[in-house]
Amino acid sequence: MPRVELELGIEQIAKMLETLSQQELETLEFLLQPELAAELRQRRQEAKAEFEEGKTLSSAELFAE
Repeated sequence: MPRVELELGIEQIAKMLETLSQQELETLEFLLQPELAAELRQRRQEAKAEFEEGKTLSSAELFAE
């Protein structure tokens, strides 16, 4: 994989981070903390199993006032 090196000051990095969208910030968090991605995968598997077992709320129950 090609490699690029840049010399950036902390202020430049901060300005770049300020321009990121919410989705880009979340992606960056997952890249910097792989345990978050693992936790999300685990939660997804658990939610899928609960859905298949009928343990989740119906749309009517979820949005009932």
